[in-house]
Amino acid sequence: MATSRILIACLAIIAEFLSIPLTASAQTPYKEQFFEQTIDHFNSYWAQYGKRTYKQRYLIQDKWWTPGKGPIFFYTGNEGDIATFWNNTGFMFEIAPKFNALIVFAEHRYYGKSLPFGERSFKQPYISLLSSQQALADFAVLLNHLKPSLNATDCKVIAFGGSYGGMLSAYMRIKYPNLIDGSIAASAPVYLIGGDSSRDFFFEDVTADFQAAGCDKLIRDGFSKMASMSSTTDGLKKISSHFMLCKYMKTTSDFTHFLGWLRNAFTLMAMMDYPYPTDFMSKMPAWPVNAGCKAMKNVTCPVKGLADLASIVYPYKPDGCHDIWTDFVDCADPTGCGTGPDSYAWDYQACTDFLMPSGTNNKTDMFPILPFTMEQRNSYCEKRWGVTPDVEWTKLSFWGKDLKYTGNIVFSNGLLDPWHRGGVLEDLSDSLIAITIKEGAHHLDLRASNEHDPESVKVARQKEIDIITHWL
Repeated sequence: MATSRILIACLAIIAEFLSIPLTASAQTPYKEQFFEQTIDHFNSYWAQYGKRTYKQRYLIQDKWWTPGKGPIFFYTGNEGDIATFWNNTGFMFEIAPKFNALIVFAEHRYYGKSLPFGERSFKQPYISLLSSQQALADFAVLLNHLKPSLNATDCKVIAFGGSYGGMLSAYMRIKYPNLIDGSIAASAPVYLIGGDSSRDFFFEDVTADFQAAGCDKLIRDGFSKMASMSSTTDGLKKISSHFMLCKYMKTTSDFTHFLGWLRNAFTLMAMMDYPYPTDFMSKMPAWPVNAGCKAMKNVTCPVKGLADLASIVYPYKPDGCHDIWTDFVDCADPTGCGTGPDSYAWDYQACTDFLMPSGTNNKTDMFPILPFTMEQRNSYCEKRWGVTPDVEWTKLSFWGKDLKYTGNIVFSNGLLDPWHRGGVLEDLSDSLIAITIKEGAHHLDLRASNEHDPESVKVARQKEIDIITHWL
């Protein structure tokens, strides 16, 4: 702990010198713990191999907690290392002192350090124990352990989460209302994932963000010009040079992958369109959509503009080039699965747990025609993982739009976020509250306060505080 305090003090000095405000989460150290978690909550198959448990990681901070009385603020981990979400969810730390709350961030199985089978976790049959149902049961069992062990059996629990984590926080309230007293579900596309929403809106709304910034036509022109150039080997080489690719494209397959890589840059910009610089999913400037449009407008050649825009999202490799194969992987989620081991886990979940957006059509969006139909999804998933998606079971299991039998959930959505139309945008009852944030991108309300925050997110956070106060 002494080392952590020294580190924070040093960061504070550096931040003051550079005039960079430290976020609440950056100022808040955590204690890393591991819980001996049940490996399969629903059958005993793995017991015959002597594998009954795995070590689930969680992060905890009790500096504001009144033991036995204060609530537990429980973050339901997403598709990644839990420390990443700790460092990007400052709202919880800002309000914890007001409520004398204990902070717990639980890591999702098969992500970060919570790998049930180590390096084998991402191969069949081991990956078959990766599901949202198993993850929710993990969270429930962990809470059921923590409450008595911390003498907190009478302490209420509020779940928090953003994006997939927001879905899980809502589902925890739905599945385990005996453990969860209320949930803040930020940017949670529960209607889309449950199969009760159009799959076409996502890239339409990415397009709308860039249209509002005034460069969608330039982007279309750039893609159109590259489509013409890509018909020849020399054209592919010229595109590769414009984008400073580490390896020249030679085939149609290379070019298709390149287009996915480039489209993913727009996805990240739209999702992370925050009013200040961030380094969450990628290092971004303030208002990255505007920065991308500025790059498009600063040059006369739209292909060069696209190259400059991509460099905002993707850092150059040490050799001064872009490696489209390490920056981006094809998967069952057209909006991107990330990279590294986490991308394998999310790819599997996109094949088994959830319904993802469709591809692009160059009519209702500004992107090249890169479809991802249900038939393509089924074919990919069968080939990659040997599974066939079951959309109807997902809808039944997570209620789709039939949420009226639950309560004490806040669904917040930023209207700049291309996921927002897949979520709850209107109140469903007195205790199922929708909060929309006009200038908000992906779960902006869960981030730490910043001097550049728009008024709409300040209002949203205060409303969330008021609702939590009511729950407690």
